[in-house]
Amino acid sequence: MKPAQHPSALRISRLLKDAGIDVQVVEFEQPTRTSAEAAAAIGCSVAEIAKSIVFRGMTSGQAVIVVASGDNRVSEAKVEEAVGEALARADADFVRAATGYAIGGVAPLGHAQPVKLVLDEDLQRFETVWAAAGTPFSVFPLRPASLPALTGAEWRDIRA
Repeated sequence: MKPAQHPSALRISRLLKDAGIDVQVVEFEQPTRTSAEAAAAIGCSVAEIAKSIVFRGMTSGQAVIVVASGDNRVSEAKVEEAVGEALARADADFVRAATGYAIGGVAPLGHAQPVKLVLDEDLQRFETVWAAAGTPFSVFPLRPASLPALTGAEWRDIRA
């Protein structure tokens, strides 16, 4: 683990500081693209990873990002109810265009375009969670209580 150096990770670090969240964005030599990879690199449980799952809204065409506990499967039906539209799968090109990040590095903030966000209420069971910081090799720790103000999203039951 080392301090962030990638431009995307440094941008996330600045956005967090601008939001009044003083945490260190870190990078790893090995990928943290999946919840299991991130947990192994960090030394925490898979559940403590705040994974970002991206869908495409069928009506709006917007990215719908679910920030979920790493051990949870996401119920598309519950997310559709939360955002008020049907969902479609998002391919890598869509994810990059809508969020500005590659799959495996989608941060919960700083997106390239307006997005709809939903927060998995199960993240609240932890004192600290770890989220992607703009690259598949960078993460940052965060108190779950900070997520609603940081993202403008609400806690929802999204577990399948």
